[in-house]
Amino acid sequence: MDKHNIIDLMLKAAMKMKPILRRFLPMNVLRGIKRRIIDASIAKMNARPLKLRFIRSANPDGINLIGYIKAEMGLGQSCRLVAGGLETAGIPFTVYNYEQASIMRYNDQTWAHKITNTTPYNINLFHLNPYEMPSAFLNIGRGVWRKRYNIAFWLWELEEFPAEWEEAFKLVDEVWAPSEFTSNCVRKVTDKPVHTMPYALRAPECGEYRRRHFELPENLTLFLCMYDCNSTMARKNPIGAVKAFKKAFGRDNVNVGIIVKVNNAKDSDIVQIKTELDGYPGVYIFSEVMDKVKVNGLIACADVLISLHRAEGFGLVPAEAMFLGTPVVSTNWSSTTEFMNHDVTCLVDYEFVEIKESDGPYPSGSRWAEPNINQAADYLKKLYDDEEYRNNLAKKAKQYIEGKFAPESMALLLSKRIAEIYDTVASS
Repeated sequence: MDKHNIIDLMLKAAMKMKPILRRFLPMNVLRGIKRRIIDASIAKMNARPLKLRFIRSANPDGINLIGYIKAEMGLGQSCRLVAGGLETAGIPFTVYNYEQASIMRYNDQTWAHKITNTTPYNINLFHLNPYEMPSAFLNIGRGVWRKRYNIAFWLWELEEFPAEWEEAFKLVDEVWAPSEFTSNCVRKVTDKPVHTMPYALRAPECGEYRRRHFELPENLTLFLCMYDCNSTMARKNPIGAVKAFKKAFGRDNVNVGIIVKVNNAKDSDIVQIKTELDGYPGVYIFSEVMDKVKVNGLIACADVLISLHRAEGFGLVPAEAMFLGTPVVSTNWSSTTEFMNHDVTCLVDYEFVEIKESDGPYPSGSRWAEPNINQAADYLKKLYDDEEYRNNLAKKAKQYIEGKFAPESMALLLSKRIAEIYDTVASS
């Protein structure tokens, strides 16, 4: 057995052991293991370089969407939205459901009818993180890349694209991103085509869910913040939302409440939230994983969504809140500013701060936004005190975002770019 086959076996074993390792090893140790897995994947990939050459006639026209289509997290929802855009555009496509061993849940069946785990078409659209691309190349097999046009759909939250991810460019012909913020970041480090392909968004389904389904009181003005710990608490900044709430209302206001919805939380995360809100009435913490319709229902039940993020690659939760008629208080930086303005949302000023310690994929020395908690608190008080203002803001936000992300408009962008690939790239 040669060295690269041994590496391949080690990679697959490490992926299978990942859920167990996460229970017993510190996060810094796990990140070191992950870094070595990525490095080994890149080494094996580079041992036999892949020469990308698109031959349109080798396979039928259409798209193989490869990604976490069933994952119950932001990356999975993003993949599902891309699938919706392809369907609206009338582009033939199939889905290759990519999964890795993790604590992630893969139970969303929205696109189960399109999953074939085959790649019959001549364009691949990889909805995977950049650092996952080398491993996917090994797991799926290089034959999937051959003779096809390979597109990556990437999200990233900071201004600088990590240098260690640049190996992924070897595996793609071009990159798509849902925001100009991300596209501009990627353009800095590649001469390959980079196109902004916003999501085709529709009003999210929230079923029959009402406050009583969540055992939430009807008589309180409820403020909601929500995040997934896999996206890191530091970036999503729920503590900032909690501090703004506390500053706005204090312990004596019994007419307000705060909902904290958290996914993939460790015990220490819940303890931190509870400690911050100790002694405050009207605190409701939900840590169980809910299906998407139920999550949408929870957003619709809230009077205000607070998203004091430090950076966003798109901002699906605030966008969906706007669709659902829930007013949004949001940091005025990164990708969310592309579908928000002062007329339709409460935009919070910020200062840039340096990331002192690496947090997940976000390296020390980079910068992101630190929102102004005092200004956020003022917005919360205004939304509480002035119901007419709150209702008008919700109405304007809903109208604005419905026009901004009309599925038919987004479908035209997709169709136009696919036609360009077939007309120009395939004939070159």
